[in-house]
Amino acid sequence: MDRRDFLKALGFTATVSGAGVLLAACNANEQPGGGQAVAVSSGGTLYILTDTTSQHLDPAKSQNLAITTTGLIHRRLTAWKTSADSPATVVPDLATDTGRASADGKTWTYTLKDGLKMVDGTPITSAEIKYGIERSFDAAFAGGLSYHKTLLAGGAAYQGPFKGGDLASIETPDPKTIVFHLARPYGDWPWIVSMPAFAPVPKGKGTDASYDATPVASGPYQVASYQKGVQVKFTRNPNWDAKTDLARTGLPDEVVIQLGQDTGVIAQRLLASKSNDAFAFGAAFVNPAQLSQIRTNPAAKNQLVTSKSGALAYLALNTKRGPLANLKVRQAFQYAVDKTAYQVATAGSADLAGPIATTLITEGIAGRETYDLYPAPPSGDVAKAKQLLAEAGFPNGLDNLDFPVSTANNDSDKAQAIQAALERAGIRTKLRPLDDDAWTTLVTGNEGTYDLTLGSWQPDFPSANANIQPLFGTSEIGNGGYNESRYSVPEVDELISQAQGTVDPTAAGKLWAKADKRILQDSPVVPLIYTRNSFLHGAKVGDFVIGEFPAYPNYLQMGLAK
Repeated sequence: MDRRDFLKALGFTATVSGAGVLLAACNANEQPGGGQAVAVSSGGTLYILTDTTSQHLDPAKSQNLAITTTGLIHRRLTAWKTSADSPATVVPDLATDTGRASADGKTWTYTLKDGLKMVDGTPITSAEIKYGIERSFDAAFAGGLSYHKTLLAGGAAYQGPFKGGDLASIETPDPKTIVFHLARPYGDWPWIVSMPAFAPVPKGKGTDASYDATPVASGPYQVASYQKGVQVKFTRNPNWDAKTDLARTGLPDEVVIQLGQDTGVIAQRLLASKSNDAFAFGAAFVNPAQLSQIRTNPAAKNQLVTSKSGALAYLALNTKRGPLANLKVRQAFQYAVDKTAYQVATAGSADLAGPIATTLITEGIAGRETYDLYPAPPSGDVAKAKQLLAEAGFPNGLDNLDFPVSTANNDSDKAQAIQAALERAGIRTKLRPLDDDAWTTLVTGNEGTYDLTLGSWQPDFPSANANIQPLFGTSEIGNGGYNESRYSVPEVDELISQAQGTVDPTAAGKLWAKADKRILQDSPVVPLIYTRNSFLHGAKVGDFVIGEFPAYPNYLQMGLAK
C-alpha cells in the first residue's frame, strides 16, 4: 500500500495529517505504544473499529500491508518485523529463511518449516503455496498486489490454474521446497513473497467468489463469521503453532472487526473506553473534528499513537508539457512553493502536518539518505524562482497552467495554498477540480493533458524500490501507472534496473539513494511533506506500536490487559 487508492480505502484524507496535532499536544508517542505501557496477557477479544463496510480476506484480492488484517489469518513465505525506532526488516514466516538467490538474482529458493498446517488440517506444502500464487493470476480473483505477476517468468501471459494450467516458473521439487524463476534479477523478492498472494490455499479451494469471506486460514485466527457491513469475527486456529511464527503473537482469543463505523463516533468510544471499547482500536485515522476534545482529555496521552512520518506528499510537474519541459522552469517551482502553507492547509499548523520533505525515499526505509538540492526557507524563495524563470526565457512568468486536483482528501484546499505561492513567483495556474475517479483516470491515463497536480505515495513494501520505480520509471507512464510527472530518463531507468537486480540490500540501498538524487536533479516533482498518521486505542489495548515504516499499527503484535 499505498499507493493512493490504498490510502483512500483506509480513509486517508487531510484529516490524517491533522491528527498530528494530537501528538504535538500530548507527547503521545514518547514511548512505543503511545505513552503509558499496558501489561498484556493471553486471552480476551480485540475489537477493530473501521469505517469501511467490507474486507477482502481472499489473499489474491487483498492489498493489505503484511502487518494488518489479512496477516491475522494468512501466513506467507516471509513477514515483516517492525519497530518504533528502526526500519522494518524482512523475516522468515512459513519459510526457514528469507530466500536463497542464485548468482544472477533470477532464481529464488525457499524451504518450508516442519509441521505447518492449515486450519482444516491440510499440511502446508509447496503445492499449496504454488496454487495460491497461481490463482491470483485468474481475472476472477484480481485486485490484490500484483508485483509478482510480471516478475515471474511467463507471468505476463499466464491466466491462472483454471485456464492456463501450471505456471512453469514456480517449481515444487518436493513438498518442502519451492523455487521461483524470475524474468529478471530482483533483489527485493524476499519482500514480494511477504505479500498476500503468497499465502497457501489448499488445491481445489478458492474456485469462486465466496472464498473472499471464507478463506482457509494458516495464521493464528480463522474466519468464524462474516456479516458484510456489520462485522467479521476471527477465532483461534487450533493448528497454528506459535513456535514457528516470528511475526505474530496471537495473544487475543478472538478478533472482531466492526464495519461501517463513523470515524467521529469511533474516537468518542475509544476515549471513553467503556465495556468492550476498552479492548478496541480504530483502523481509520483520527477525525479532526475530535481534535479539541482529545487535546483536553488526559486519557488521550495514553491512548493516542502518531507515526513519525508517512506518505510522501508531492507536487508533480508534467515534464512533457509546454514550458514545464524546461529544466529551469521546473527548478523554479522548487523555490516558488511554500511548504509551510501546504502544511497549514493540510493540518492547520506548520508544525503538525508532518516534516518537510526534500527527498523522495520515505523515512523509515533502509538506505535512505537526506539531502537538499534546492535549499530555501520553508516558505520558499520567490526571488530565486523568478530568476530561474527569467533564465529559462520567461521573465514575465507563466500563465494558465492546468492544475487538476481531486476533490477528495481536502486536496482542493492544499492546491489553493500551492496556487497562491506560485502566483507570488509569477506562475499563474488554473485549478481544475475533479472527482477522485476522474482525477485518477486523468493522471494515470495515456494522454497526460495537464501541467501539474498533487500526489501522495506510501510504498507497498519497505524498500526504496517501491518509492522510486512506481513514480519515476518510464514503464509507469500511463496505462494506469502513477508516474504523474511523465518522467522518462534512460539513465534513471538503468539505475532502477540495476538497483532492482542487486541482491545485497546495502548495495541496493546505495543505488536507490543515487537514483533519488539523480531524479531530483531533473525536478520532476517538488517534495512537500511526509504526512503523519494518528490512531486511537482503548485503555486496555497494549503493544500498540507504529514502526518507522509503515505508518500503521502492527495488528499482529497487539495484546490486551485483563
